[in-house]
Amino acid sequence: MTTATIFGKGNMGTAIMGIFEDADWQVQILDSKTTPSTTIEGSIVILAVPYPALTAITGTFSDQFKGRIVVDITNPVDFNTMDSLLPAADSSAAAELQTKLPDSQVLKAFNTMFAGNLSSKKVGPNQATVLIAGDSKDAKSELANVIKKAGLNAIDAGSLKRARELEAMGFLQLAMGVAGKLSFDGGFAILQ
Repeated sequence: MTTATIFGKGNMGTAIMGIFEDADWQVQILDSKTTPSTTIEGSIVILAVPYPALTAITGTFSDQFKGRIVVDITNPVDFNTMDSLLPAADSSAAAELQTKLPDSQVLKAFNTMFAGNLSSKKVGPNQATVLIAGDSKDAKSELANVIKKAGLNAIDAGSLKRARELEAMGFLQLAMGVAGKLSFDGGFAILQ
């Protein structure tokens, strides 16, 4: 059986764990108490943590991420103001991560959905769709296969450059949720 490693035990980490389990994968869950001596087991590593935690995780485990698919789900929002994204306007959290992990295949995914939508596999009456950006077609295809096997839809959103737009979309959805203009069971649906 194939294994995925998820950093993060919060709502998103738990929801993504359910997706991988529904696709018949084993899941290794790690959290902030994980020691540097821990061995990463997954061929796919999901970083379901707040944006500021990426620096510590990549600093501690970067050697173990070599050759693996690393999925960034962060929305790098300035949570003090809820008014802007933190990376430079021509960059993204995922692009920053790829620079730190040059021997990994970094993908951006799951950040445009709330945990409840991932768990229910629905946005309203519509099937939930996970958008995936990255420079490796094979990595995107492998993640999309997991997502589809679990009962969600997956769409290749393009190269890692598209992570910036996915982060802006995630930020908009999050800001609307915090402002009470969108329920945390709501979100954006893609109809085909």
